[in-house]
Amino acid sequence: MKIASVAQVKARLSAYLQATEEGPVIVTRNGRPVAVLLGVQDDEELERLVMAYSPRLRTILEAARERIREGAGVRHEELWRELESG
Repeated sequence: MKIASVAQVKARLSAYLQATEEGPVIVTRNGRPVAVLLGVQDDEELERLVMAYSPRLRTILEAARERIREGAGVRHEELWRELESG
């Protein structure tokens, strides 16, 4: 994993993008981490990454978890039965 300042990344962006093929690059400002550059292999990986940080998806998942805690969820077996019969 590489660590580089904003100024270094700004001056040599292509080199740091290439470095993401070996692992994340931590970007710092005034010595403190502020961002991470990640290499993406394909569209599916990009979609998973974007979805992982989606506030809307997090809200939906938390609402679903709450319904499950309250007993209003669908059992795993029931879900698969419905999917297979549909």
